[in-house]
Amino acid sequence: MPGRVKTRLGRDMGMTASARWFRHQALRLIRSMASDRRWQTILAVAPDRTGLESRVWPLNLTRWPQGQGDLGARMGRVFRGFPPGPIVIVGADIPDITRELIDSAFRALGDHDAVFGPAEDGGYWLVGMKRTRQTPPGFMKGVRWSSDHTLSDTIASLPADWRIAQIDTVPDIDTLADLRAYEAIR
Repeated sequence: MPGRVKTRLGRDMGMTASARWFRHQALRLIRSMASDRRWQTILAVAPDRTGLESRVWPLNLTRWPQGQGDLGARMGRVFRGFPPGPIVIVGADIPDITRELIDSAFRALGDHDAVFGPAEDGGYWLVGMKRTRQTPPGFMKGVRWSSDHTLSDTIASLPADWRIAQIDTVPDIDTLADLRAYEAIR
């Protein structure tokens, strides 16, 4: 929906074009991930009612309302809302996500409590938790979102005794410059 997704990209290329790019990218990613039987793909949608009712997303996939709050509050709700077991959350604006990367994240959770897929800009494109322990109450509190501190702040919000893995760093698309740089190397 124009003006609700990829707003930094939208400032550079227009909100409608930005929303169109995001929808195309997200659908490509969803189709790829949902076809893999090693995991269940669930869509965390926002805004809640519109996202749950949207005909844009594949009808055969479970949808989970993200709820209110900043990105950390919404992701934290996903981690706390599902039964125990590993969960990996990925951003839909990452063109280079592959099944092999998702598999490596789940494998890392075999002997780690949390896993991150760093982005080139200091954020991350993937966060996962083993979830054999309770999600820490301070998880994702005080994170400086959309900054070069996002990953380090998120890691700092985890208990000191947690074992944390990092998998491959990949580019995410936040601005027109990011998109042009990505397209130039592809």
